[in-house]
Amino acid sequence: MQIDSVVFMRVFDAQLYTYGVENPIAGLQNLSATTLRNIIGDMELDQTLTSREAINSRMQAILDEATDAWGIKVTRVEIKNIQPPKEIEEVMTKQMRAERERRQTVLEAQAHQEAVVSRAEGDKRAKILAAEAERDAQIALAEGKSRSIKLVYQAEAEGLEALKNANVSDSVLRLKGLEALKDVSDGRATKIFMPTDIASLVSTLGVAAESLGIGDATPIDKSVKPKKPDAPDPCLSPDSSKGAVDAALASKAIENEIESKSRGMDD
Repeated sequence: MQIDSVVFMRVFDAQLYTYGVENPIAGLQNLSATTLRNIIGDMELDQTLTSREAINSRMQAILDEATDAWGIKVTRVEIKNIQPPKEIEEVMTKQMRAERERRQTVLEAQAHQEAVVSRAEGDKRAKILAAEAERDAQIALAEGKSRSIKLVYQAEAEGLEALKNANVSDSVLRLKGLEALKDVSDGRATKIFMPTDIASLVSTLGVAAESLGIGDATPIDKSVKPKKPDAPDPCLSPDSSKGAVDAALASKAIENEIESKSRGMDD
């Protein structure tokens, strides 16, 4: 290993400098070389390359103490250059390259980990927001359906109350009953329930007609009753979510099933 050093000194006693040693400059050079060799020998290579300040301080203290008898004051020592052997330079180069690669790998792994965590947190947040939106849509749909049913029954109750307060005569009530029977007896039902006040009259007429052979021989129409087109759901809009549409379809299916069972009971 080649090490270049610079020693700064001054003469504080000319007599000692002249008679204390035969060649003070050569003596200082040799003393600097041996002192530097001893200090470097006690240190590892990595420590030698990174501890120049410590080497400078130790050399200055040792040389200053040793050259007092020569009339010389060592004021400063500086390590100018440290040149390790070629083999050691190659090893150090490989070591630094491996260290840089290790740091690069660690940084890439940390970046990948942060990206995965951020993506997972984003997906989690998106799913939570979607679930909350679906929940709010279901609640709004249920509240709207409940309110619509309540309004329908409220309107019916108000209609009955108004009819009651109108003091409608019995003739009008019988007329309205016959109009209701028109919708019931559409030719598809085999049983018709009639009010007691007109059932006796109609039954008497029916028996007489059957006895005389002039009864209505029109066959019962057992074909499928045409289905009314479904009214659009007022709670749905083009921007409704898939969950809201599925809930509306399920509700409509239940209503259709109840209606079909009611027609089956009539038949």
